[in-house]
Amino acid sequence: MRNLDRATAELVRALIVGRGPRRMVEIGTSNGYSTIWLAASLARNGRLITIDRDPEKHRLARENLERAGLAASVDLRTGDATELAAAIEGPIDVIFFDADRFSAPEQLKHLVPKLARAALILADNAVSHPEEIAGYLAAIRALPDFEHTIVPIGKGLSIAHRTE
Repeated sequence: MRNLDRATAELVRALIVGRGPRRMVEIGTSNGYSTIWLAASLARNGRLITIDRDPEKHRLARENLERAGLAASVDLRTGDATELAAAIEGPIDVIFFDADRFSAPEQLKHLVPKLARAALILADNAVSHPEEIAGYLAAIRALPDFEHTIVPIGKGLSIAHRTE
């Protein structure tokens, strides 16, 4: 499975937990490792929507979420991430991208209008796959009122947040 390395997962949690997010979206569930870190960062009664196209990975993720005691706060959606992202309602406090980097700009286009004012947008693989993530990074940098940086941890974590 393609999972976050632990240091990146810990940084993601540290960035999120103090924000008290009520609604988060994850693109790329895999076996649920990052999903567990995200779900553990939710505010009380918060909800995480996580998307993956592979039903077998979602089966594994569900098992792992149940073992972690976090399954009740996670909505696993299986299918095309771009189509599913278009159907998600806002407001969204945090988006985490860790899947097909080529389609991420289109998914971002669907999700940005649904973002809460103090939203956080994260993406893994910002250093390890520069050609694949270039379109996403260009789209993030073009967002008005957002600051962006890449932290060279793990495979590289892209961090964008709206300036107030």
